[in-house]
Amino acid sequence: MTENLPDAEGLFVPPLVPGFADETVHATPPAAVIDLRGVAKTYGDGETAVRALRGIDLSVQAGEYVAVMGASGSGKSTLMNMLGCLDVPTSGSYHLDGLDVAELDQHALALIRNRRIGFVFQAFNLVPRTTALANVELPMAYAKVPRHERRERALAALDVVGLADRAHHRPHELSGGQQQRVAVARSLVMAPSLILADEPTGNLDSESTDEVLAVFDSLNRAGRTIVVITHEDHVVRHAHRRVELSDGRIVADAPTEAVSAA
Repeated sequence: MTENLPDAEGLFVPPLVPGFADETVHATPPAAVIDLRGVAKTYGDGETAVRALRGIDLSVQAGEYVAVMGASGSGKSTLMNMLGCLDVPTSGSYHLDGLDVAELDQHALALIRNRRIGFVFQAFNLVPRTTALANVELPMAYAKVPRHERRERALAALDVVGLADRAHHRPHELSGGQQQRVAVARSLVMAPSLILADEPTGNLDSESTDEVLAVFDSLNRAGRTIVVITHEDHVVRHAHRRVELSDGRIVADAPTEAVSAA
């Protein structure tokens, strides 16, 4: 299956200016973006083995906005690593956008992480000595997108998150919320199938949290598929579906409206 993946040149996508925020990303929804069946993850052997995930079944369709919750040790960080193709299951299957992750070699997985998943982390992970614009361009530089196209798409992404006027500011010149919005812009530029956010508001005050969540809301309304790993109820209320983990198992999976009404 690896040979069916695009090479670096095949990662190029059309400029995203026309459809970044207001148009539906998928005119015809594809198969599930995320499809896990019986996924288990065990670290170590014998008596010291740790069963981090225990038979996870999870499907996320294109355009869904899902929040994954759980206490410390529930398995949500392991699940995040699995969804982001940063780790592989001990058993079970994971299909991302129709691709069987188990059949991909390391080079193909790197392409998947660059092209099909937009990561947003708690710590922003911006390069401190370069501008917001250059930070947003980074995934395209790795994919060898031509410089003029990188610039156009990065500016478009910054405009989507409301930071076009901060393009030439360095991270230390931006607030925490603005830095995270730069990270969100960076997650968009390769037109990923999935935006995967790991505790994206964990380092932010309430005002900055609201700014970032408003961006996620707008992106989801435009058709983006978003999965947020979080422990904050305020963040969960912005998602349409809540998945709760406990001891490596899914113990709840329901629309957030139903959860709120319960």
